Amino acid sequence: MISEKISAVNFRLRHKHYSCKDDYQMTEARSMRQVFEYLTVFLLGASAYCILEILFRGFTHWTMFIAGGLCFTILYHIFNGNRSLPLWKYCLIGALVITGIEFLFGCVFNLALGWNVWDYSRYPLHVMGQICLAYTLLWFLLSAPILWIAKRLKRKLSRYVSM
Repeated sequence: MISEKISAVNFRLRHKHYSCKDDYQMTEARSMRQVFEYLTVFLLGASAYCILEILFRGFTHWTMFIAGGLCFTILYHIFNGNRSLPLWKYCLIGALVITGIEFLFGCVFNLALGWNVWDYSRYPLHVMGQICLAYTLLWFLLSAPILWIAKRLKRKLSRYVSM
């Protein structure tokens, strides 16, 4: 740690054109690239979630755009972490994250605000009509391709983000 600081000071002394402003500009540029990365991820997830819902139900709601973007952004971040897990654990994480966000959105928009965006009360093993075991299992299965997409997207975006 101390040797790193000494190296940094020596670098600054040898390179007269270096300034603290350079650090700030590099940090700011990195932050902007991360905003671009996560905004792209959010918009792709939001769009995909709405398309899936239209294919299955024939319609969607704007809140599902937000939910889908949030789900994919969280999973993208988790799935691209530095840990290596078995596929079933990634799928379990995906199912729990998506089901959790769906439950949260259902409690807010369906129960609290009364918008009735969806109702799973006709399905067995539902919780307050907002989530059910059948869709949790579906999210478990869909988490495998979501994992693949998230990892591939990270490689593609890293070309632009790490510049």
